[in-house]
Amino acid sequence: MSRIGRLPISVPAGVDVAIDGNTVSVKGSKGELSHVVPSPITVSLDENTITVARPNDERESRSLHGLTRTLISNMITGVTEGYKKDLEIVGTGYRVQAKGSDLEFALGYSHPVSVKAPEGITLTVTGPTKLTVSGIDKQQVGEVSANIRKLRKPDPYKGKGIRYAGEIVRRKVGKAGK
Repeated sequence: MSRIGRLPISVPAGVDVAIDGNTVSVKGSKGELSHVVPSPITVSLDENTITVARPNDERESRSLHGLTRTLISNMITGVTEGYKKDLEIVGTGYRVQAKGSDLEFALGYSHPVSVKAPEGITLTVTGPTKLTVSGIDKQQVGEVSANIRKLRKPDPYKGKGIRYAGEIVRRKVGKAGK
């Protein structure tokens, strides 16, 4: 059995879980999320615990078992606490400004780069070189953060660019560093 897949998921107070066929819907104080469970996996709700089971030990069933359990657990965490990623901008003249719900970056290009906030995602500027991406869907928060980081990846020679908070950029020596 999968070590992760066989762990029961406890449902905290204030969270409503509805299982309709192969669709699991989770509703909490921050919002509502739903997930379609792949066919060989079954999900059951007993009082305040959710259990995920698989019918056999085939390779596909084993791989989907732990994945499904983790996705449902992430949905419950998302509707109760939410997810956030902090980003930092490093470089002379590099900065970010809030323009309504959108962001405008100055990243050393000849033009400012604007980023629209997708539905369900909140973009917050905490300083001229710091921003926070937050939302209830873990996958969407990570994807938006990665797309913002992709605007100007951290340079290995000078260290300039957009990076996650706490990310360590491996530096390289230049031509003169023999």
